[in-house]
Amino acid sequence: MKSVRAKRFRGRTRISRKNQATIPVEALRRAGLRSGDELRVKAAGPGRIVLVRAADAIARHAGRLTGVYRSGYLAGLRREWR
Repeated sequence: MKSVRAKRFRGRTRISRKNQATIPVEALRRAGLRSGDELRVKAAGPGRIVLVRAADAIARHAGRLTGVYRSGYLAGLRREWR
């Protein structure tokens, strides 16, 4: 007897026994996500899960305090620590 496989529809996925799901490529492209991106997962009500790119806190704040300290001040502090 030949087994019949259920037809998959474009844009849909299924949760595996290991609680894994494959995200369709077109959805990733439209969201601007790539392989290796880190995502936060949030439950958004019954039957809804939201994936959001996790922001790198260091990258977000790097360079924000330029001009706060006078020239050479931080270098002086670093010399004190040695």
